[in-house]
Amino acid sequence: MSIQLLCSAALMAQIVPHNIVPHSIVPHNKGIAHTEQVDIAYETLGTQSAALPVIAVNGGPGLSHSYMVQNDMWERVAKHRLVVFYDQRGIGGSRRMQPGAPQTMDAQVADLDAVRQALKLDKIAVLGDSYGGMVAMAYASAHPEHVAKLVLSDSPGPNWKSIARVLPEVFPDVEEQNEKDAQSMSSHPDVAARAGLRNHFKMLFYSPEKCDAYMERMGDLGQEPAVGAAVHEATRDLDLTARLSDFKFPTLVINGRFDMNVAPLTAWRLAHAIPGAKLVFFEHSGHLPSYEEPDRYISVLEEFLNAH
Repeated sequence: MSIQLLCSAALMAQIVPHNIVPHSIVPHNKGIAHTEQVDIAYETLGTQSAALPVIAVNGGPGLSHSYMVQNDMWERVAKHRLVVFYDQRGIGGSRRMQPGAPQTMDAQVADLDAVRQALKLDKIAVLGDSYGGMVAMAYASAHPEHVAKLVLSDSPGPNWKSIARVLPEVFPDVEEQNEKDAQSMSSHPDVAARAGLRNHFKMLFYSPEKCDAYMERMGDLGQEPAVGAAVHEATRDLDLTARLSDFKFPTLVINGRFDMNVAPLTAWRLAHAIPGAKLVFFEHSGHLPSYEEPDRYISVLEEFLNAH
């Protein structure tokens, strides 16, 4: 999810509150994966068991994982298995970094693996949402020995140029407003960035009612435009296309039928490039089917994760 996509002693408290439900229905814990370059803040839902654990990689780049947990969908998944979220380097609770630490994909992959190691997980399901799908694919390529299953949810393709995106054609009015806001707030770039993000999220939903509900409660998504720009620059020429045919683990590709941010054509191409991949479209969703169709999302995800 680029920003066009879903674009200190207090470190433990810096991880962005997810506001899922007032009282968690499953165990909820936080931790830090320490590395030479950065301390990665993570949180877990549920408990480790015989069920395959999931590490969920959020989109952005330049956002915390909080946009993914605006309902209780993941809490419900975590009743049956361990679910792990983390904030990518430079974002949310993971701001403690060495000066000059890179934002390359290799660095992002190393951070994900540091979280896996901190939790002593051997085999995992990696779920990449939006831009997080690119990180998930890169991780799966670098560490196939730890990937039992791969889930790509409204993910870009193997490179930035492969994304089919029709937001400007479908929302010319909102795009125009974005440009006007950016110009009028040019002297206050942080304010302009927040306004742009809210305008962007308004274009991500199939249901106006779901959009309104999400926008009402979304709060601070931990946006760091400079981090997003650095990631874009560092991954501009990344191309994972040649690696997809080597994926030997089961792969599920999910996409909202009415996702204008990452149009279904992207998912179609991804599913046909990965051997044996399963493709599921959500007929009443935009870019966030886990929010718009949570019951079906859980059903599809659990069926895939539980399959032998």
